[in-house]
Amino acid sequence: MKKGRAVLEEVTEIGAAWWVPGAHFQTTWGRFGRSRRLLAFERELLATPDGDELVLDHLTGEPGTPRVILLHGLEGSSFAVYMLGLARLIAAAGWRATAVNFRSCARDPARPRLWLPTRRPRLYHSGETTDLDLVVRTLTAREPGVPLYAIGVSIGGNVLLKWLGETGARSPIEAAATISVPYDLEAAARHLERGASRFYISFFLRTLKAKVFDLLGRFPDETRHLVVDLVRRAQTFRAFDDAATAPLHGFAGAADYYLRASSLRYLSRVEVPTFCVNSADDPFLPAEALARARAAASDDIAFQVTRRGGHAAFIAGRLPWRPRYWAEERAVAWLTGRPA
Repeated sequence: MKKGRAVLEEVTEIGAAWWVPGAHFQTTWGRFGRSRRLLAFERELLATPDGDELVLDHLTGEPGTPRVILLHGLEGSSFAVYMLGLARLIAAAGWRATAVNFRSCARDPARPRLWLPTRRPRLYHSGETTDLDLVVRTLTAREPGVPLYAIGVSIGGNVLLKWLGETGARSPIEAAATISVPYDLEAAARHLERGASRFYISFFLRTLKAKVFDLLGRFPDETRHLVVDLVRRAQTFRAFDDAATAPLHGFAGAADYYLRASSLRYLSRVEVPTFCVNSADDPFLPAEALARARAAASDDIAFQVTRRGGHAAFIAGRLPWRPRYWAEERAVAWLTGRPA
């Protein structure tokens, strides 16, 4: 297919909520201000070839209606507020959804603050596509001919774009959308070390380190190559990825992991209609990395960039008690408006 400049839409004003000013307030408000009312998911444990399990949470509906695979962000789950928001929008459209919990991220529905440990001495990472491939093949085999779509948020979007690039025209997913993807993981890691963005690092490392220490306790032989002091002292994503993510998942180090896992390298190979939403003020991604992603993308990828919106937030609405989540609405509308 023809490769060249991706379809671009102009930088957009979304009517960002005046009562949630600035990128950091946008990014963090959802965790504290959004409803966490759970949906009636049906849980499935899908066995993996290496002896672990993937936890899938299905939003049921009319048999034969299209299904959307949902992929969450770093340390998220199917119970993340944006995942619940996307699922509600999909249900309102009369479609079904399958929320994929990355390994070590699934939560106990009765106690959503507790994550379920893995059965293997590993976690998850931003470039892990074999698990998504298993989910896609499983769902396709169960319902041949039923339209299959996907939405990925943050690193879930990175995983989705990487997988779409790996599969190219062979993709069973007919169209996809992403929100706030950090296309270049090294650039994103560097960007997060600056200024107020460092707050997010300490927030995520708290639970990531706890998961590594859990593996060290349950799998002492398989994790003896980890240097515990390096994990404990890590204060940046690069230090943590050097000490834990890379050795746990077969990378030579953080630089090797970032290079091989970044979706930026795969954007030119995407051959299904894909819609990518980003904000110019995203505290997780420098503007130059977003520009490089737009320049590298295939003609099948359309970008929409908003002036404001933060990371995986995009809160709009004139009244605090009637918020709208613009990117979620836009992504679902883009998929459901396509011929099924």
